[in-house]
Amino acid sequence: MHFQQWIDPEYLLSHGGFYIVCLIVLFETGVFFGFFLPGDYLLFLAGLFCALEKVDVGIVTMYFGILFAAIGGNFIGYWFGYRTGPMLFKRKDSLLFKKKYVVMAEEFFQKYGGTALIIGRYVPIIRTFAPIFAGVVQLNLKKFVLYNVVGALLWVSVMTLSGYFLGVHFPEIINYIEYIIVGMVVLAFLPIAIALLKRWIKHKRESNK
Repeated sequence: MHFQQWIDPEYLLSHGGFYIVCLIVLFETGVFFGFFLPGDYLLFLAGLFCALEKVDVGIVTMYFGILFAAIGGNFIGYWFGYRTGPMLFKRKDSLLFKKKYVVMAEEFFQKYGGTALIIGRYVPIIRTFAPIFAGVVQLNLKKFVLYNVVGALLWVSVMTLSGYFLGVHFPEIINYIEYIIVGMVVLAFLPIAIALLKRWIKHKRESNK
């Protein structure tokens, strides 16, 4: 499977189906090199494809499969961050790892605390690195479990079930799927673009002092 196919949600759903979707969600929500994988729109399309019977499982199986993968992914991320600790900040940049993403997750976590694990579910990159940083700061495990489960429930329910119910009531929406994906990508990355712009303005002001 080529790289472009790994980030193409339509291809993943059509050729890999249920198991590939769950694997992608598991990687994207807890493994540091999974930040580039499709998230929000993959869940949306999973629900939509279930409604249109374009996959070999029903919405109940798809929903709970994704839910368990999302929860499990965050546990993997937490364990990784707990084990690596500050060493993660010393890791050199590579094709699959960028230190700036860890710093971004750190700032997000410091701003929102444990709720970053809930809010961050809807933000690419933060979705991957927030549970890792929760492990780095050794967030209380009981609190982590609560935020992890609540965040997963809200994220999976909103994204997957919205796709499913739209597919049930408006099946012709499949003809406009490219526009929907583009719109969801823009909305998903907008908070990151704003955060990067604010950081750039802040650094520019500090350098001019």
